[in-house]
Amino acid sequence: MSWKDRWPERTPRMKVRPLSDQGREQTLDVFKADLVASPVLSSLDIRARSLRGRFYFERVWPVPGNKPEVEAVGRATPLENSAGDLVLEVKKRQGNWHEITRGTAAQIIDCIASDTKGTFHGLGALDKSLREMGGLLKRVEVKMLDGCRFVYASTDANCPFHEALFHFFGMPIDIIAEPRVWYAYHRRPQMLEVSRDYTQVLVTFTADGLYGSFSGVCLYTVVDNRWKAFTIKPNQSGDIATARAWLEKRGWQAW
Repeated sequence: MSWKDRWPERTPRMKVRPLSDQGREQTLDVFKADLVASPVLSSLDIRARSLRGRFYFERVWPVPGNKPEVEAVGRATPLENSAGDLVLEVKKRQGNWHEITRGTAAQIIDCIASDTKGTFHGLGALDKSLREMGGLLKRVEVKMLDGCRFVYASTDANCPFHEALFHFFGMPIDIIAEPRVWYAYHRRPQMLEVSRDYTQVLVTFTADGLYGSFSGVCLYTVVDNRWKAFTIKPNQSGDIATARAWLEKRGWQAW
């Protein structure tokens, strides 16, 4: 038996279905409308554009005094031999693209908006909650209980982590999503400590693997009257006071 017989067959590359100008613009219009309709995606300034037969979803980062930075969030490719389906992919660290799902233009945006793992942003539960409230960035009253637990004041129903950051602490959505590296590793956030004046929140992001658990820590804190997020070195993240002292020594440069 030769090595060719033992080697697994290579998955054939998908073939792009050419779109007419009208078809491309119609698909792009659906993407743009659905991006605007999502409280999370619109707050993260995620945009869609057409390039070389594909559609790219990009997040724009403002840079004071310079051109904005652009980060590729994902791409959608029209599939050959398929009337309306597209394939949604994300780019891995190795540079190759990994398939996430297939569907219509509306289903593609729904997949991105509803992400709770961190593949795109991890704030899918917050997006769903805000849509159910009318899709507006309107905050409602939330109460904090012992043990960093939160409930909605009107119903005493549990208020999950991201919703608590948004409603109780008043954090902007782009700041909530700031620890991008921890979300990208599919780590689950958990609140560790809250300052008495509610202007500092220490959060751990944890994931379990074959070789144990892996975690990262973020300090959400108000600096110059604005919420900001800072990833903290593990041995400097025991509590808020330690994390803040470490940041001050570094001139407020995150880990």
